Amino acid sequence: MDPALRTSASGMAAQQLRSEVIANNLANVNTTGFKRSRPQFEDLLYQTIQSGGVIETRDARATPAIQVGRGVHVAAVQRQHAQGTLEATGRPLDLAIEGDGFFQVQLPSGELAYTRDGGFQISDQGVLVTNGGYGLVPSVRVPNDVTDLAISKSGVVTANRGEGSTIELGRIELARFANPAGLLTLGENLYRQTPASGQPVLGMPQDQGFGRLVQGSLEGSNVEIVNEMVDMISAMRAYEINSKAIKNADEMSGMMSQLLR
Repeated sequence: MDPALRTSASGMAAQQLRSEVIANNLANVNTTGFKRSRPQFEDLLYQTIQSGGVIETRDARATPAIQVGRGVHVAAVQRQHAQGTLEATGRPLDLAIEGDGFFQVQLPSGELAYTRDGGFQISDQGVLVTNGGYGLVPSVRVPNDVTDLAISKSGVVTANRGEGSTIELGRIELARFANPAGLLTLGENLYRQTPASGQPVLGMPQDQGFGRLVQGSLEGSNVEIVNEMVDMISAMRAYEINSKAIKNADEMSGMMSQLLR
């Protein structure tokens, strides 16, 4: 097969994947705490057509090698953990993290997962859980006889219990990672620790290196629609030009076949 066909095909496959990543970003433009992804590409190995030569003239002693590239491949799809816009909801159980950090939740398997989605509920057992029913870690239990739940910027959860008395129900803890882009996406706005992300560092909101909590708000997606549309147009044009390169290579092969008849 003509190497140009394979090279152009690798370019089309790369732009197809780029379009899929952009489509997923746009699909999650309204997903709470969603972080956009961006593919990164690398060129493939080069074929050396002619090695560098030695000429030993007065002005030069060597000539460079002649190399031809053989396409492109996906090196990584990196998640961009930039801060999303905070959107006020007025709901007391909605929490947004302004700055670094993730909420910790426990999966049915007992493993810990991490999320930026602070849309919590009170379960039938009286504990704070995510929309998927995963309990917050450390657990915060809300008694039935309390009212006016308040959560401070430092994560302290308090409530009123009749006659103006206030009780502390617990404190929300955050986790952060040296490389949050290395976290594994599980769906349901959840992430899992991996060797690439490093071990979680635990701390309280507003501690050094950790963000603060904002009650009555949720963090929106960090997807910028205009930028994604520009990237999509760029991907479409790159896909188109690679398809034309395949067509040209095919026509050249056809001409050669006719000469051999």
